[in-house]
Amino acid sequence: MKKLVLFAAVLMVSLFSINNAKAQVSLNINIGSQPVWGPTGYDHVDYYYFPDIDAYYYVPSGQYIYSNGGRWVWVNSLPAQYRNFDPYRAYKVVINEPKPYLRNNIYVTRYSKYKNYGGHQTIIRDSRETKYYVVKGHPKYNQRPTKNVTVVRNNNNRPTRLVQRNVTRPDQNNGRPQDNNGRDNRPERNNNQGRGNGRH
Repeated sequence: MKKLVLFAAVLMVSLFSINNAKAQVSLNINIGSQPVWGPTGYDHVDYYYFPDIDAYYYVPSGQYIYSNGGRWVWVNSLPAQYRNFDPYRAYKVVINEPKPYLRNNIYVTRYSKYKNYGGHQTIIRDSRETKYYVVKGHPKYNQRPTKNVTVVRNNNNRPTRLVQRNVTRPDQNNGRPQDNNGRDNRPERNNNQGRGNGRH
């Protein structure tokens, strides 16, 4: 009986640990919330810092944070004074610390060399990694990877094995025209016609 109780206790602790770990992972990945102009390479982002305009972007709420008269203002879009700012071309610093704007002098000093940065950051919109297809605005947004089969041939020119690679295909009927009910509207093919050497 003691062994059974001990086993049940261990099982419950294990299940709790697994569920807790799953919750931790889901909280720490927010690729789908990142903007399409965000830099690639980050599974989780809280803030972006823009050295060009000394402002921030908070990913969870999708708001910009900038200083106005000595206080930090949160807005959905930048005001007219930033109309020439282009987040697609600007350098973005990923910051995963709470309220970085309250320590703004640290980030200004640390990243001032990236102000008017002439280099290039690869952004999510331009990435071909399938994990970024969940980002709204990506050219392949909501396209799912499918399997493409490649035949590998041996020295006798016979197929020996199949290798599958991920490719992306839109969620459509393989480009075939469809009628209003979503059915393939290609004409039916009669196997006895058009072959010349049909068997009778």
